[in-house]
Amino acid sequence: MDELAVAAGRDPVEMRLDLMTDAPSRTVLEAVADMAGWGAPPASGRARGVAFALAFGVPTAQIVEIEETGGGIIVRDVWVAADVGVALDPRNLDAQLISGVNYGLSAAIGEEITLTSGAVDQSNFHDYPVLRIYQAPRIHTRVLENQRHIRGIGEPGTPATAPALANAIFALTGQRLRNLPLGKSVDFA
Repeated sequence: MDELAVAAGRDPVEMRLDLMTDAPSRTVLEAVADMAGWGAPPASGRARGVAFALAFGVPTAQIVEIEETGGGIIVRDVWVAADVGVALDPRNLDAQLISGVNYGLSAAIGEEITLTSGAVDQSNFHDYPVLRIYQAPRIHTRVLENQRHIRGIGEPGTPATAPALANAIFALTGQRLRNLPLGKSVDFA
């Protein structure tokens, strides 16, 4: 979607909103844009990317802000909004969104299973690059309740993470990445 927005000379959030007809989806995207201050430029050396996903009936939007440092790219902030219909336990929903974002960042940045002669090379976490605590960004959440039916929240925080991060990398570097893990193409601190 962002590639189409760039080709059309359009703002990625505004173009998505122009194409969306589902009210809860539009509200989620508007909410995350408001949370992140979309439209105002990020600080020097930083960039943002946006993505939207409809996962398990839950519209979810994310904005990822990254910073270029001497040691590589750092994910500084992630804003995520999701509409679960009815929020029975808001603190649990918040925790599920945060863990989903971290899980998505881990997969996007470095997780990879490789094989040599048909055998898996990785044996445990010492040689399988999951996201480390020092890499985890600040994650800001908003849970909305605009759908008619209650929805689950275990997985919806994950799908928009990798595309939002890839779109932020494009905004920062001009490099369009299409293969995971992204850490094979750019350095992360």
